[in-house]
Amino acid sequence: GSIDSTVRCWDCRSRRPDPVQVLDEAKDGVSSVKVSDHEILSGSVDGRVRRYDLRAGQLYSDYIGSPITSVCFSKDGQCALAASLDSTLRLLDKETGELLGEYTGHRSTAYRLDCVLSEQDTHVGSASEDGNVYFWDLVEGSLALSLAVGRGVVQSLAFHPTLPCLLAATEGHVQLWREETFQPQGDPG
Repeated sequence: GSIDSTVRCWDCRSRRPDPVQVLDEAKDGVSSVKVSDHEILSGSVDGRVRRYDLRAGQLYSDYIGSPITSVCFSKDGQCALAASLDSTLRLLDKETGELLGEYTGHRSTAYRLDCVLSEQDTHVGSASEDGNVYFWDLVEGSLALSLAVGRGVVQSLAFHPTLPCLLAATEGHVQLWREETFQPQGDPG
């Protein structure tokens, strides 16, 4: 994804410098891209979440209205989560575009901040400009946890795909967070 409003795809096996496909439907910069086995999910400053179904050759577009900063797929592949500059996360049904949930309480007005879903799709998470990471219950929409990470903007988040571990980046540092009950293998404890 690029500031030039395109998503470009390359064939890594060919080692050619030219992209094999250019997706140029966005009307402003592409701020976030996620890829599954057959789909490309993109978020754009034009306020749209676009899902390209490569198997069917289809484009699905949902208008959010506020510049999108981050997108991600749910682990079950049924939903898409989008973060935007109106300090709101939106959970969308991937097939219909139906709004399934909205999550607020964090601050996102000026920076590109990540959103995540927990390793079991039970919680929605967001970085925030106030130095915290926020987690909401996916179904109820209630704030479940506010994690104080630092004093500055938390720019980036990444959840481990199968374990309850979170990486958070802020103020030039990357921090690893894990549930208190989690013990890595080989840890005497």
